[in-house]
Amino acid sequence: MTDRPATPLLDRVHTPADLKGLSDAELVRVANELRAETISAVSETGGHLGAGLGVVELTVALHAIFDAPRDKIIWDVSHQSYPHKILTGRRDRIRTIRQKDGLSGFTKRSESPFDPFGAAHSSTSISAALGFAVARDLGGASDTGHGDAIAIIGDGSMSAGMAYEAMNNAGHLKKRMIVILNDNEMSIAPPTGALSSYLSGLYTQQPFHTLKDAAKGAVSFLPEPFREGAKRAKDMLKGMAMGGTMFEALGFSYIGPIDGHDMDQLLPVLRAIKDRAHGPILLHVLTKKGKGYAPAEARSDKGHATAKFDVLTGTQKKAPSNAPSYTKVFGETLTDLAAVDSRICAVTAAMPDGTGLNLMAERYPSRVFDVGIAEQHGVTFAAALAAGGMRPFCAMYSTFLQRGYDQVVHDVAIQRLPVRFAIDRAGLVGADGATHAGSFDIAYMANLPGMVVMAAADEAELKHMVATAAAYDDGPIAFRYPRGEGEGVDMPDQPEILEIGKGRIVQEGKQVAILSFGTRLGEVRKASEALRAKGITPTIADARFAKPLDRDMILQLAANHDVLITIEEGAVGGFGSHVAQLLSDEGAFDTGLKFRSMVLPDTFIDQSSPADMYATAGLNAADIEAKVLDTLGIATLDKRA
Repeated sequence: MTDRPATPLLDRVHTPADLKGLSDAELVRVANELRAETISAVSETGGHLGAGLGVVELTVALHAIFDAPRDKIIWDVSHQSYPHKILTGRRDRIRTIRQKDGLSGFTKRSESPFDPFGAAHSSTSISAALGFAVARDLGGASDTGHGDAIAIIGDGSMSAGMAYEAMNNAGHLKKRMIVILNDNEMSIAPPTGALSSYLSGLYTQQPFHTLKDAAKGAVSFLPEPFREGAKRAKDMLKGMAMGGTMFEALGFSYIGPIDGHDMDQLLPVLRAIKDRAHGPILLHVLTKKGKGYAPAEARSDKGHATAKFDVLTGTQKKAPSNAPSYTKVFGETLTDLAAVDSRICAVTAAMPDGTGLNLMAERYPSRVFDVGIAEQHGVTFAAALAAGGMRPFCAMYSTFLQRGYDQVVHDVAIQRLPVRFAIDRAGLVGADGATHAGSFDIAYMANLPGMVVMAAADEAELKHMVATAAAYDDGPIAFRYPRGEGEGVDMPDQPEILEIGKGRIVQEGKQVAILSFGTRLGEVRKASEALRAKGITPTIADARFAKPLDRDMILQLAANHDVLITIEEGAVGGFGSHVAQLLSDEGAFDTGLKFRSMVLPDTFIDQSSPADMYATAGLNAADIEAKVLDTLGIATLDKRA
């Protein structure tokens, strides 16, 4: 407790209502203390740091001026919401953030009435704000009432088409709503594309433009003294008028850009907007990710996501790695393959580091494409690269690939184009919780005609699957792998090209066969050791492929064993369902085969450690052992005895 910062003024703020009686100078002090408290809390828990530090002043200003939760403050992505949580009655739990049974790392409706809309994926806030504005005007019922709808969206999130779809609709409907463009020139990776250049062109270098330099669209909304100052700055206004052109064309009144860390600018502008706005307003604020904490400001990602760290030095406290991460194995293998095949290229959506493609980008920058937060475009772009004779790898997290699913179906699968989908963060991912879990890709990919779907059981298998995908030109192919370290297996010098649709027998046994798809194979091995002590030696098979299935291997397992159990790190409807369909079609159940399928439960699992989440899901070694015993009737007999 003694290491925590002194926060005498923040200590008096339990809800946003406590900010209402403070002077502007006191609000500046609250912001300073809030920044210190955020740094202190994240140093103990790890989590998203830089984004929250960039919006500390904006958070204080919004809660001091607007009336949440009646006014709906909607944080896009919401990894910047830690300061918001501290101000909205959750400070006493902020050091539980992203931990089991603790606060979510994102906004969450069930957690607080001050979180009107849950998020974790980007570019949804403007659509949500418009929905609240329309619900308000149509007389919709809300437990917290209806007031203003305010979306805070980063420049990185503005690279997604959904943001513009929402703005176009909002401009057409002309509802009063407020969009705050939080322009920090730094999403997780440097923002990509023409929009970033456009925003950068709105200002040249520090110091930031002051209110007197506001764009023409702002003048009528400014308090009288500032309005007169803006008029006198006629020449500067001419240069700045271009700033709002694009947004005004979409039907928004544009204000800015202003310094998002200067309360002397933020407070009067937000008050003017609250008092005088009509229709949709866009306020453009300039901020720095990691603001006020030198170690975060110095990092290339501005402290986007961090492990626990030392506050004084910023040094992260990461556990030593015992094996390479799956992501690194993918990145290194793909880079090696690209060295001998100039047709190999890669596409990602704002996650070059997270997917390991930064390794290839360093050596072959002309063949790695970061399309920004635009998964739909990324998938179709990869499809056309394939149609154009390249061998594209579309590397996205499972949870983000969901956003491009229509394109996977229509632009890739129907056209049988050989796009290689590298699906990172498969299965349960830990602290990011349900919003980032890769639960559904087995089901949604394996349902598509002509799609090959693989899952790596360990890091050596992943190396083989990357090479297999690179060599496969007959249609689309996908391979999935989890977050975190591999199993520590010996790595082959050269990858092997696997035969499509062929699994492998890992251990010969009798009576019971366990058919694993993905990295639960390690847990299956542990369960087998425990079962062997009870006189049961199961056959263990690694399916490798969910589509096409290894029909011969699966039917032999069914014919030669009394019990067949499948296990996968995915939702119902995936690998086990395809195996059950095959067994049903072939009449395997007619002879008394006992079949069980172990999948993720039909619920969203809250954040915890991955091991604990898999325990909750019932997919750890002890659960596999229990499933075998129960299916054999041994557990039941023990209970009766």
